[in-house]
Amino acid sequence: MGIHSTLAQYPFLLGLLSFIVGAVLMPYIVSTAKKNKLIARPNTRTSHKGNVPNIGGLAIFFAFIITYFLFSMYNLDFKEKFIVVGMCVIWLVGFYDDMAEFSSNTKFVGELFVGLLLIVGAGVRFTHLHGFLGVGEMADWGSYLLSFFVYLFIINAINLIDGVDGLAAGLGIVICMTFSVYFQWAGAIPLSMMAYALVGSLVIFFIYNVFGGKKKIFMGDSGSLLIGYIIYIFVVKFCEMNAYDELGSSTFLLMKAAPVFALCVLAVPLSDVIRVVITRLKQGKSPFKADKNHVHHLLLSCKFSHKQVTFLLMGVNVGFIVLGWLIRNLKIEVAFLIFLIIVCVLFFSLWRAVDYHAGHHVDRKN
Repeated sequence: MGIHSTLAQYPFLLGLLSFIVGAVLMPYIVSTAKKNKLIARPNTRTSHKGNVPNIGGLAIFFAFIITYFLFSMYNLDFKEKFIVVGMCVIWLVGFYDDMAEFSSNTKFVGELFVGLLLIVGAGVRFTHLHGFLGVGEMADWGSYLLSFFVYLFIINAINLIDGVDGLAAGLGIVICMTFSVYFQWAGAIPLSMMAYALVGSLVIFFIYNVFGGKKKIFMGDSGSLLIGYIIYIFVVKFCEMNAYDELGSSTFLLMKAAPVFALCVLAVPLSDVIRVVITRLKQGKSPFKADKNHVHHLLLSCKFSHKQVTFLLMGVNVGFIVLGWLIRNLKIEVAFLIFLIIVCVLFFSLWRAVDYHAGHHVDRKN
């Protein structure tokens, strides 16, 4: 049995290979970053102290790319080559933003250009609403509009959640593991291999980012934008597989409320960015203006440590994935309402906890 057929049968091995490649690359990347002073600059959104290298996205990118395209059996057709080009360009957009600090408008234009490559060039787009509000297959204009909105939403949600040690990588691991297992069960081996390869590269970064000590490194926008880009692909492929029943005889995997399950898989980053944008608009601020109003900042204000915040939110996201599995075959509107109610209850409880802690802190001072 050749290596390609072995990996096709056991796609999780690609995650192990990606981890090994990342483990080899990471010490050199950390050393190079320190020598060339490629460090993160504290700003209004970050909460770190000191000079920490911020090119961890380089390790994630190369560990993923080398592993997936060297060891996978996937032969890309013409359209799918746009996916690879877009992957490289979105990484470059993030990398240059880490180095030169693009304006939000310049960064947005870069994201839009990559969206054209992925959605128009590669055709990775939503074409069906699964009967939500009575809508099935969409017209092309609706398909492109929804796809661009979701694409921008996901990559920026992952980018914005990257505020404490290990959080973006940890959530990326949880999200990609969910899709990797699902695609493996569904027989979509190339997608499963892609997801496992990303998981392996994220795990080695997570170790350095959370437990690295003097070898600590941040992923930067080059890492978070890349993760969001690939997750968008998984979300579209997952929803389209369920919309057109591409799962063969596997009724166990077929989901009537597939988009709601996808929402549950991405529950923490997506719900957080919606809440933050609404809060900023209510306060008359630009939705793109950085602040410390994200869920991880609120938890830090309650005196949780970075590690506690990361593992707590990873646990919450796992809980939402379980919820999504339980409600996956309810009527889609009902499933969405259940998801929305639980999100609102959790955020209301968090705000009460923040207010209580703030009041308790004032009382102690007095």
